[in-house]
Amino acid sequence: MPDQTPLLRQWLLMQMLARRHFGATVKELAHELSVSEKTIRRDLERLQYSGIPLKRIEEAYGRISWKLDRPEGAPPVSFTFDEAAALHLARRFMEPLAGTYLWQAAQRAFQKLRALLGTDTLRYLEKFAAFFHQTQFGAVDYSQQAELIDNLMIGAEERRAVRIRYQSLKATEPVSYEVHPYGLTYHRGALYLVGMAPHHKQIRHWKVRRIAAAELSDRSFRMPPDFDIHQHFAKSFGVFHGDGDVAVRIRFAAPVARYVSEAQWHESQKLARQRDGSLIAEFQLDGYEEIKRWILSFGRFAQVIEPEALRNEIAEELQQMTALYAPTDEQAVGQKPPARSRSGLLAEMN
Repeated sequence: MPDQTPLLRQWLLMQMLARRHFGATVKELAHELSVSEKTIRRDLERLQYSGIPLKRIEEAYGRISWKLDRPEGAPPVSFTFDEAAALHLARRFMEPLAGTYLWQAAQRAFQKLRALLGTDTLRYLEKFAAFFHQTQFGAVDYSQQAELIDNLMIGAEERRAVRIRYQSLKATEPVSYEVHPYGLTYHRGALYLVGMAPHHKQIRHWKVRRIAAAELSDRSFRMPPDFDIHQHFAKSFGVFHGDGDVAVRIRFAAPVARYVSEAQWHESQKLARQRDGSLIAEFQLDGYEEIKRWILSFGRFAQVIEPEALRNEIAEELQQMTALYAPTDEQAVGQKPPARSRSGLLAEMN
């Protein structure tokens, strides 16, 4: 396993020590990971520096072994029945990590929980699972991209450039180029890579599902010291990132006002109830491409107050949509369309 990256090797090293209750020597670890003893010592030092609770044990005849110990002062790891049951039922929410090394470790933990709970209890708990349904609307399966995601994560952790093969939504074929990965973000069922595109000299986002390949390089990069992925998205209404500073005000009609007020759509939001039952929502964003789609999803129950440019864009969008539904020559002229019910939209919000 000499071709493994340091981050992955250290993860495997922790896994090995976690399974060996009596520890292992540097020589044994080096043999199993097919690396030098010097490399293992360097990895152990790095793990200790990072706060991993490793313990050095001096045994008879000068034998020295290492083991993964419980942090000093930490209580033993144990779960009450309801905690174990809740973790078992929540396992499906880790599916975005499917296939990665983190997923493999999580599956081992869930396997222990299943052993703890027992067959009869698990059968009983599955009855509760029937009450909780996670929709698959827009969900992405990453089980075939495990190694690719690992390479992106390692690149971000070790500040190593990654050469990706990417096909954008509008492209007819994939293109290969180098990126500097800063981190991953999860939005509406999909993973996105955030990083620097050196050839464009700007921070960009790539949808992971559209990355066909990701190869780690030996070239390192420096991430701006003031970059913070959370602050990077602070003014975004999703994953689109703009350079503007736009104040957006929307009036939501009474039938959807409560639905809008029940959620945190953006950290800058300000909601004000009106006497007629409507709601005025205010947001401070870096652009309005994504919020425009969100507003349109409310149909006639949402009206943009400002900015004027967004009002005009939505008006133009609605005109184009109206043209799509205009009667053709083959349709009966003068046929009265059926009255549109608002029950469909409102049913989704109840």
